Amino acid sequence: MASVERDPLLLLRQSIASDSAILPTASDDLAAPEVPLSQATHLTFTSPIRISLPINTETRFISNDAPVDLRSIYLTWAKRNLAIPEYNAAASQLNDELGDKGQVHKFAFVERLDLITWLEGGPGSEYIKPLASDTDGSAAAAVQATQGAVAPTSGAKLGRSGKGTLDPRLAVIYNGERKMGDRNTVLRGIKPTDFSHVRKFAAQFMSKKPQQAEATKTTSSALPTHQKPRRPDPIILLSPSASSLLKMSNIKKFLEDGVYVKPDSVSASSTSHASMLHINRVIKEIDPSKPMRFVLVEGTEQFKPEYWSRVVAVFTTGQSWQFKNYQWSNPTELFRHIPGIYVGWKGDTVPDAVRNWGHRVSSFAVDPVKQSVYRKGEAMAVDNSRWRDREVVERIWNTIEGNMRSKGWRRDHAPTSI
Repeated sequence: MASVERDPLLLLRQSIASDSAILPTASDDLAAPEVPLSQATHLTFTSPIRISLPINTETRFISNDAPVDLRSIYLTWAKRNLAIPEYNAAASQLNDELGDKGQVHKFAFVERLDLITWLEGGPGSEYIKPLASDTDGSAAAAVQATQGAVAPTSGAKLGRSGKGTLDPRLAVIYNGERKMGDRNTVLRGIKPTDFSHVRKFAAQFMSKKPQQAEATKTTSSALPTHQKPRRPDPIILLSPSASSLLKMSNIKKFLEDGVYVKPDSVSASSTSHASMLHINRVIKEIDPSKPMRFVLVEGTEQFKPEYWSRVVAVFTTGQSWQFKNYQWSNPTELFRHIPGIYVGWKGDTVPDAVRNWGHRVSSFAVDPVKQSVYRKGEAMAVDNSRWRDREVVERIWNTIEGNMRSKGWRRDHAPTSI
C-alpha cells in the first residue's frame, strides 16, 4: 500500500482542495508538459508536494473486489459534471484511444457519486480502503503536517489513540512542540480554591440569556473540529411516466429558468437519456451566501437507504406504480414523509388519485404550448404567454423550501431521517 505522501487518492483530494494543477504527462519529469490522457504515462501533482506518479498506479478505491487505477479515478473527476451516458461514452472513447496500453474502469452510478463526493471533501466512502496507518490516526496527522497544521502533543512511540506504532516523522514533529496546559492545569494552584461564588454570580446572567448560552455551548463544542463535514445535496425525484409533462430533458430549464418547453422540442436540453442532473437554487432562508445544488433523478434503483433522508420532493402524475421501488410504496405513507408535486395542463382536471392522496400533494398547472409556435423537430419561436411559468415555478419552489426548513435543512446540516 502507498505511503501517505505518495497515496494517489490523498494527493488528488488535497490538490482539488487547494485548487492546484493536476497534469497528465508523458514522462516522470516534473517539468514535463501536459499531454492528452490517452498519451499520458504519469500524473503530476503540484500540491501539497510536487510529485509524479505512474498513471496506472493502483489506488485504494475497490470496485468488484479489485483496486481501480489512477487513470480511471482522474477521468471520473475530470468528467464529474457529465451525465452517466456521456461519461460512459467518454470512457469508451478513451479505451479505444488507449488500445493495448490499458483500459479505464467505468464506475457505476453509486460508486461514481461516492468517489466525487469524497474527492470534494465529503465523508469516507465504503469503497475506499483505509491506509494501514489510519487505524491509529497517524495518517490524518501526517496530512495535517504536510498542510502546515498543528498536530496534538505527544512524544511517545505509540499512536495517540494508544494503539499501533507512531510514524517516526510525526514523533520528530511532536517532540518539537511546546506542551501547554488545559483549563484544569491552569486553574490548579498550590491550594484548593473554591469558585462556587463565581458560579452563583454567573447564574443570573445565564438565566436571562438562555438562547445566547445555548449558542455559546454549541460553538464551544464545535471548536475541536478543524473542518466541518460537507452537507449532502438534496434530491428531487421525477416521474418516469411517459405522460409526465416534466422529464429529464426539460426539467432543468423549467426549474432554473422558469420556462416550460415540451420534452421532445429542440429548445429542451440534450440530456433526455441522462440518469442524473444537477440544478442550482439560492434558498435565502437556508444559505443566502451561495446556491444550493439539487440532484434530480427518475429512478431509485441505485438508492442507498440513507439517501431517502435527502429527498425533498417527489413529482408524480398520479400513477401509483411509480412508487413500487420506493422506501414507502404506499402513496399515503410516502407523502407523510415527502411532499408530492403534480404538474398538469391549465384547464385539465386533476386526477382523482392525486386529490385522494391529500393536501401533502400540491397541484400546479401550466399553460398549454401553442401549436403555432411549436413544431416537433424545429426550434420554438418566441411564445409571449410563457411568462406565467415563472409564477408556477416559484410556487413549486416555495413548497419545496418550506418542507426543507421544517425538516431541519441548514447551511451546513441535513436531516438524518424524515
